[in-house]
Amino acid sequence: MELLDSRRLTGPGLLLDGPGAVIDAAAPPAEAGALAAAWSERIRRVLDALGWAGAQVAAQVHAGGASLAFAAPPDALYAATEVNEWAFDAAVAAVRGEPEPPLAEAAERLRARVDAERSPRLLALRAAAARAGVAFLPDDDTVSVGMGGGSLAWPVDALPDADAVDWARVRDVPTALVTGTNGKTTTVRLVAAMAAAAGRAAGFASTDEVVVGGRVVDRGDFSGPMGARQVLRDPGVEMAVLETARGGILRRGLVIAQADVALVTNVSADHLGEFGVYDMDALAAAKLLVARAVRPGGRVVLNAEDPVLVAAAPTLRSAITWFAMDRSAPKVREAVMEGARAVFVENGKFVLAHGAERIPLGFVAEAPVTMGGAARHNVANALAAIGVADALGLGERAIAAGLRSFGTAPGENAGRGEVLELGGAKVLVDFAHNPAAVAALVHMAAAIPADRRLVLLGQAGDRDDDAIRDLVRSASALMPDRVVVKEMLGLLRGRQPGEIPALVRDELLRDGVPDDAIDFYAPTELDGVRRALAWVRAGDLLVLPIHKQRPAVEALLAQLRGTGWTAGDPLPEPAPD
Repeated sequence: MELLDSRRLTGPGLLLDGPGAVIDAAAPPAEAGALAAAWSERIRRVLDALGWAGAQVAAQVHAGGASLAFAAPPDALYAATEVNEWAFDAAVAAVRGEPEPPLAEAAERLRARVDAERSPRLLALRAAAARAGVAFLPDDDTVSVGMGGGSLAWPVDALPDADAVDWARVRDVPTALVTGTNGKTTTVRLVAAMAAAAGRAAGFASTDEVVVGGRVVDRGDFSGPMGARQVLRDPGVEMAVLETARGGILRRGLVIAQADVALVTNVSADHLGEFGVYDMDALAAAKLLVARAVRPGGRVVLNAEDPVLVAAAPTLRSAITWFAMDRSAPKVREAVMEGARAVFVENGKFVLAHGAERIPLGFVAEAPVTMGGAARHNVANALAAIGVADALGLGERAIAAGLRSFGTAPGENAGRGEVLELGGAKVLVDFAHNPAAVAALVHMAAAIPADRRLVLLGQAGDRDDDAIRDLVRSASALMPDRVVVKEMLGLLRGRQPGEIPALVRDELLRDGVPDDAIDFYAPTELDGVRRALAWVRAGDLLVLPIHKQRPAVEALLAQLRGTGWTAGDPLPEPAPD
């Protein structure tokens, strides 16, 4: 039995309805149930001693061990993690038949930790925000209420009395939460483009950046709570579209208690084995947590062609907008027959159904992001974005205008199915990092005319061998003329250097890729891209899934374009480290 992770939750999560503390523990199957039972008994004892007797307690046994959580006041979450760790240590001792740490001594120490962390003003602001029906967003440095142009914020050590706040100034803005295994960033960007077409200053957070009103505020992975708070506190934001990654939800819980719409693009196997999520049902439950934040009268947008989401839909309380590329998908047919909302493709057009009304939104092939319809995954992303924009009340003209305009400006959807002309060759850059995403990328690449095709291939170390082999098989379906196998330093996550590239190469050989077509191996992503560029000739296509080193890769490609480099020319020497 081993404590893997002890953390605080600042919002609702898989096990709790609100803030609290959670431990993920490794334990053999024969001991996991006993550990959970022993922990449940001991956490109740220490909570009683602290005066938290009514707190929600939840223990979940899974394939890797157990997840152990309890609810705690939002002004005592660091202390709550220590409370949880004491109960865990006591439970482990009990299961092993060893002496347990004394409760009385621990309770006195933990009570002092709770008292030192307490912030009555924070609790009063939280209660007042709840009464006003507006967002309450705390972090280690800042506390804010409301959203966007209706938000007010203060340093955490200079909070006002709740009664001194001008609550008439505080309001929320329309907000969408976007999650799923694939397609989140493109969908968020699309919705923001539709909002811009409606004359609304949208703020969005994504895996790549925070953008407000078309202006990049910050670059990096902001798909977690930090990015959401940055958008929601910006006074220029009139509408918020927040990429909400699985990792952020599981690490910290939902960042807001109320949203107008939540989207789940799809659910496929990825990141299994982390934070207590070991199977597809648990993964779906984690992603569908965004639906819990949808306010009364709001909507959930779901993929009607995803069997996991279709199976989970009956558990949701909000109205659902279903989307599908195939109009005959059962949930879409059902929605249309019942006069509900659905989004689908019909006769080559995007169609939004409002009951019996059919609203055409333009031809699929005319939306730049779909590459004439060849990028089927972006057709699905566009359908999802239509559902979200409709739920936000943007209107059909703005939605259609956003579809027509998004993807026309260079870099508008950077790193997401981005096709670049470079020296007579084509380069396809994408973030694809799981089997489903790579399969979609391969489908897109196969539709791009090319004399020869090269794929850059690698994976992070937190996937199991079967998942890595699945990813390689998805890439092998392109029947590439060349494969550059890359190492992903910084993402080894417990694996040894060279371990994953060897596994990738082995699967490529199993899949029939000739040994002399495999470039084994590039020690970094950037080196892999340089090897691809050294191989490419006019008329070829390079398929480059880039993850860790995208800024460096983008800089190299921009340098080559700027100098008039032609495929087959020598590459400039790499910059010294």
